[in-house]
Amino acid sequence: MSSAQHGGVTVFLTGLSGAGKSTVADALVAELEAEGRPVTVLDGDVVRTHLSSELSFSREHRDLNIRRIGFVAGEVVKHGGTAVVAAIAPYDRAREEARELVERHGRFVLVHLATPLEVCEARDVKGLYARARSGELTGFTGVDDPYEPPSRAEVVVDTSVTPLAESVARIRAAMDGGTVPVD
Repeated sequence: MSSAQHGGVTVFLTGLSGAGKSTVADALVAELEAEGRPVTVLDGDVVRTHLSSELSFSREHRDLNIRRIGFVAGEVVKHGGTAVVAAIAPYDRAREEARELVERHGRFVLVHLATPLEVCEARDVKGLYARARSGELTGFTGVDDPYEPPSRAEVVVDTSVTPLAESVARIRAAMDGGTVPVD
């Protein structure tokens, strides 16, 4: 049974900055849209700009931002749509709250991009890790603020060893209810 026959679904990509969330989301969305499937993309940076601009990066505000994303994704799913979320979402409890908001209406597929920190730092084109390491930027996930690996990820991918096409294929398998190998 294809994921379209399951009703609405949210694919929630989580991982450190530089883990490949936007890259994987873009490839997944392109594939789904090529099949004629409309997709709502909820990118963490874009949501922060337009829906959560008043929030800081405190734990409380990060959790609130993820709850907002979960609520919006749930609304998309409620109407049979597909939402693709790409957000660091560093805290497990907040991700689980997002799951609960979505699963009231449909399916939730949590994808942990478990790319090692050193790879994420090497990919950092914005220089955020360097700024965090120098103390210029505080509260940065993976440096001086924790990233809690998901307790219930349906898919785990290390983008430093898994090709993009395979990463997307694993996510599609999970969307379709299949079993997914772990890196």
